[in-house]
Amino acid sequence: MQRICFLLSVHPDRVEEYRAHHAEVPEQLRRDLAAAGWHNYSVFVTDAGQVIGYLETEDFARAMELMRDSSANAQWQELMRPLFAELTGGTADTSIAPVPEAFHLD
Repeated sequence: MQRICFLLSVHPDRVEEYRAHHAEVPEQLRRDLAAAGWHNYSVFVTDAGQVIGYLETEDFARAMELMRDSSANAQWQELMRPLFAELTGGTADTSIAPVPEAFHLD
C-alpha cells in the first residue's frame, strides 16, 4: 500500500468556503474516489490556507488515471479551482505532487 501526502494552497480569504464545500462532498465523487482506490483519504486545511492531503492506495498513478475519467471529479475540480492560490497543473488534482515520506511508525 502506498501512503501519499500532498500540499496545496487555498487563498486565505477562501478557507471557510473551501471547508464548507468539503463538508458536503457529492456522493458520486465519494464513490468514484473509492472505486479508483483512494483509501483512508483525508484533507486538512490551516487557517492560512495550507492544504494537506493524505491517502492510501495500491497504485497512485492508476488511482489518478481513474479519477481523470470521472465526470464528478471534473465538476468538482472546476468548482474548486478559483479557491486555490497556485496550481501547477491547472486543477488541484493535476497539481498533486507527493511529499516524500521520511518516517512511518508501523
